[in-house]
Amino acid sequence: IPPHAALAETVEGAVAIKRMQFKGLINGVLRQFQRQQEELLAEFAEQDARYLHPMWILKRLQAAWPQQWQAIVEANNERPPMWLRVNRQHHSRDEWLSLLEESGMTGHIHPRYPDAVRLETPAPVSALPGFDQGWVTVQDASAQGCVELLAPQNGETILDLCAAPGGKTTHILEAAPQAAVMAVDVDAQRISRVYDNLKRLRMKADVKVGDGRFPAQWCGDTQFDRILLDAPCSATGVIRRHPDIKWLRRDSDIAELAQLQSEILDAIWPHLKSGGTLLYATCSILPEENSEQIRAFLARTPDAQLDGTGSAQTPGIQNLPGATEGDGFFYAKLIKK
Repeated sequence: IPPHAALAETVEGAVAIKRMQFKGLINGVLRQFQRQQEELLAEFAEQDARYLHPMWILKRLQAAWPQQWQAIVEANNERPPMWLRVNRQHHSRDEWLSLLEESGMTGHIHPRYPDAVRLETPAPVSALPGFDQGWVTVQDASAQGCVELLAPQNGETILDLCAAPGGKTTHILEAAPQAAVMAVDVDAQRISRVYDNLKRLRMKADVKVGDGRFPAQWCGDTQFDRILLDAPCSATGVIRRHPDIKWLRRDSDIAELAQLQSEILDAIWPHLKSGGTLLYATCSILPEENSEQIRAFLARTPDAQLDGTGSAQTPGIQNLPGATEGDGFFYAKLIKK
C-alpha cells in the first residue's frame, strides 16, 4: 500500500471506531514519521526492543548492577504497587489495617518501615478509611525510609530541602509534631502541593521557594539540627511510576545532575549544627548520583562522617525496585563531627 494511502486509511480508522477527536493526532504522528522515517528507524535499530528501555540506561544498569539489571528492568516495566503511610498521630498501623479490612480491602505491612501498608489491590483514595481526615497518605515505602533514617525529634529545627510535593515534610511532622520544620523547593508551582498536603493533614511548616545552592537567600544564617536533602536526580528508581523518564532523560543528564547534587551538598552543609544529622536521599539507582557522590563528599569534607549507612568504600543504602517492594531509592546518613 502506498504510504499516503496507508496514512489516510489509518486516520479514517478513528472515524470507524467513533474516535474522531484523534484524527488530527494520528495524522500528525504519521506525517512526522514519514518526514523522519530514516532517522527514527536507524535510532530504533540501535535499541534492544525486548527491554523497552533506551540503550544508554541499559548500559548503565548493566555496569552498576550486573547481577540485578534484568530484574530492575522487569520491575520498571510493571505497574507499581500502591503503598500507603499511616499517620501515627491518629492510629497505629495495625489499628488502621483493621479499619481497612472492615472496608473489604487487604493490606500488607513492610518489614522495615513501621508506617507502611501495601494494598493488595490498588484503590482510589476516596475508598481509604479516613483519607480526607488525614489518617493515611499515598507514599511509596522507600520514600518512607527517609524519615525512619532521619529520626526527627520534637523540639528540633529541621530542614526538608527539595521538599515538593511535601510527602516527606508531613511524614517528619507525623513523627515529630513539635519540631519546627522548614520546607524548601526551587519550583514555585510544585511548592503549592506542599501547602495542599499540609492543609489536608492539618499541619504547619515554614514553606519557602528557594534554590538549594544558595541557602543564605532563604534561611540566612539559620542552623538546623537535622536536614533531609532529597536531591534532584535522574529518577531512575521510579521509572515504573513515570515511564516517560526513559525517553525524556539523556545520558549526558547524569553528569549534570551529579554536579548539581554536589553543589547543593557543599552549600547546605555549613547550615547543619555540630553533631547534627544530614540525610542525603535520591530516587536514583545510579552510583554516580549515590555512592560515588557521597564518597567524594566525605573525601572533601573533613567534619562529615557516615553514620551506619554503608561503608567508606560503598557508602549508603541502595533499595532497588521490586514487584512488592518500594521504589529504587538511595540513602546516606551523615553526621557533622
